[in-house]
Amino acid sequence: MISPAPPENAHPYLRAASAGVRHHTRALAPPDAAQPRLADRQHLDVLHAHLTALLHLLDRLAEATRPPRPAAGRLLATAHTRLWQATNDVHNAFHLLPADASADAEARACRPDHLPDGPPVLTICQRHLAAGHVVRRKTTPADLNTPVPGHATTCSQ
Repeated sequence: MISPAPPENAHPYLRAASAGVRHHTRALAPPDAAQPRLADRQHLDVLHAHLTALLHLLDRLAEATRPPRPAAGRLLATAHTRLWQATNDVHNAFHLLPADASADAEARACRPDHLPDGPPVLTICQRHLAAGHVVRRKTTPADLNTPVPGHATTCSQ
């Protein structure tokens, strides 16, 4: 049997991903800059990729946790649904940003019946459709459209 890793070495890739997100957040608003940088399509594409990876992780954690710990599994499934809502909003925001200064609304539209013009649009739309397929298999439309109920900001213990 493999012994569990000590806490400081547990889940090194998750720790590295979290550190990368924190670093990028700081880089978007350097202290000497008068204005923070605006979101652009490249940022939202990378953020969407990160969110969909988290979706897959939460899905697996919820599935594995639900049988032995149903209440915790339900909470993880709820977190999965809320994360999907955020992922969907990032995808929609991506399409509202101009590809370049001359892009019009038609060029920004997400058209699942047509192939997008190439990366990053093709990439984000394919990733979003694949993630949406998984989410919709496990979640009802009512759950997907339900606003987040009043969340307590205190620890449940």
